[in-house]
Amino acid sequence: MFERIAIVGVGFMGGSFALSVKSVLSCQIFGVDINPQALERAKDLKVIHEGSTNIKELSSFRPDLVVLATPVRTFESIAKDLKECLSSETVVTDLGSVKGHLVYTVEKILGSKFVGGHPIAGTEKSGVENSVEGLFKGKRTILTPTQRTERDALEKVKKLWELIGSKVEFMDPFLHDVVFGAVSHLPHAVAFALIDALLLLTKRTGIDLFQYPGAGFKDFTRIAASDPIMWRDIFLENRENILEAIDCYSSSLRRLRELISEKRVEELTQYLKEARENRLRIE
Repeated sequence: MFERIAIVGVGFMGGSFALSVKSVLSCQIFGVDINPQALERAKDLKVIHEGSTNIKELSSFRPDLVVLATPVRTFESIAKDLKECLSSETVVTDLGSVKGHLVYTVEKILGSKFVGGHPIAGTEKSGVENSVEGLFKGKRTILTPTQRTERDALEKVKKLWELIGSKVEFMDPFLHDVVFGAVSHLPHAVAFALIDALLLLTKRTGIDLFQYPGAGFKDFTRIAASDPIMWRDIFLENRENILEAIDCYSSSLRRLRELISEKRVEELTQYLKEARENRLRIE
């Protein structure tokens, strides 16, 4: 299938992908990262076989697959660098949480062998030292082919994800951003904002409220410990869908505030009951 795989961005996601692939394929893994310490850690942990801070060295490695695992706003510039050092036969995919226009931008640069991808897996942790070999097993991976996507490249990427235990689903790139703007990007925005609200309340009351959170608050805000650079890029790249999702959330929060403020007992009970019932629908 793939014998020489390059991963651009040797962090948690890139490292987890490398470990997962190495567990099922006999292949060489080359890492590219702007941080030389990350590359050294990755080699020490046997996540990659070799690596470089210079993406141009991929021309001598000659990968048959390149995986982009960097913050999504770097994809365009990385694609331009890759175009100069890859064979026209090299398949390129990514692990990014935003698709939409970004898929078409990268495809325009790299051609029909680019396959947009988004594994629905991860944690709030970052860094290659936190990589997890079985991270994608049993999880859904969304592939976002366009009309130009080469069928053979798509099939190879699909089979690789299935080989490491992921359940593959195809989705239009723009539909992807609507869906995950709501179910992934909005929850992260809310978690970050809730931490900010607690900080404001701490300043207002003079009480360090961060000393008192219980399990519920910790569970709810766990994802606010995620990489801020990665999420900054996601918010900006998918800003239209995220802004719409935030507006909907704000409307729901205003309604809840109104019900509490006006002591509308029956309507408040119904609001909470409906929320509970819909939460129970989630597997």
